[in-house]
Amino acid sequence: MDEIVVVGQVARDLVLVVDEVPGPGGTTPVRERRELLGGKGANIAVGLAQLGAPVALVGVVGDDDTGARLIARAAADGIATGAVVRRPGTETGLILDLVADGRRYLEHLPEAVLLREDDLPLDLIAGAAAVVVQLQQPPEVALRAARAARGRVVLDGFPERLRDDLLACADVVRADHREAELLTGRTIETAGDAVAAARELLALGPDLVAFAVDDVGNVVAWDSDELVLPLGDVEVADTTGGGDSFVAALTFALVRGESPGEAARRAVEASGDTVAHLGGRPTLTAP
Repeated sequence: MDEIVVVGQVARDLVLVVDEVPGPGGTTPVRERRELLGGKGANIAVGLAQLGAPVALVGVVGDDDTGARLIARAAADGIATGAVVRRPGTETGLILDLVADGRRYLEHLPEAVLLREDDLPLDLIAGAAAVVVQLQQPPEVALRAARAARGRVVLDGFPERLRDDLLACADVVRADHREAELLTGRTIETAGDAVAAARELLALGPDLVAFAVDDVGNVVAWDSDELVLPLGDVEVADTTGGGDSFVAALTFALVRGESPGEAARRAVEASGDTVAHLGGRPTLTAP
C-alpha cells in the first residue's frame, strides 16, 4: 500500500477518571489516569499504522520535552514523523479528558501549535495515495494541503471558512453530528435528515459523505447508495477518538480498493473498538 499522509492536530492527551466532579474548593480522588499521544491528527495516524498502512504525520508540537516525547511515541507506533514541526518557544498542546458522569474536555492548544502554510511538506502530500486533512487547522492551510494532493482527499470536520473550496477538493467528507449541521445548514434529527444532507454535499464534489448522527449511528452516502449503520452492541467507556478511528479505517479500506459499503462497515467496527476503552488512542488490528 502507498503512503497515507495525515495533516492535523498533535497533542498530549491526559485522561482522568473520577466518580464525580468536585465543586469549588472540593477535592476528589482520581480512579484512573492515562497519558497518551493524542490530538485528532495523531489518533488517525496511529489507527492507520495499526491497520498496516505506511503513514506520515504532519502537525506541530512545541520545542519542549513533551513535544519530543510525543514525536518519539509516534515513531515507535510506526508513523513517519519527519514532517512534524517543533515550533520554537511553544508549549505542546494539551487535551484533558475528564470522565465522570459524562465527558468534559479542557484544551490548551496555543495558536502556535496550529499549522501554517509554510509548514506543509507539499511534495510529501502530492506523492501520497491519500491525504487526510483534519479541519481543526486554519482553513487556508487545509485548503493548500487539499489542493496539493494528487491522491484521495479525506476531509474530517467542519471549516470555519472556505467550505465550498474545500468540498470541491474532497473525495471523502466525514463529520460528527454538530459538524454535519454546520456543514449543511440543516437540522439533522433522523437518518433520513442525514441522508438528505449528505446528498446535498455530494453534489458539491465529494464521492462519499459520512455523518455520525446522535442516537442513530453512522450514515454513509455515495453516488449510488447509502447505509445507516448503528454502532452495534458496544459498551461505551469513552467516546473520545471514535470518529478518528472511523476516519482511519474508512481511509485505509478505500485506499485498498474496498467498496464504499465495505469501507463504511470496517469504519464502524473500528470506531466501536475504540470507544470501548478510555482515551482516544485506537487499538485496531490489521485485517
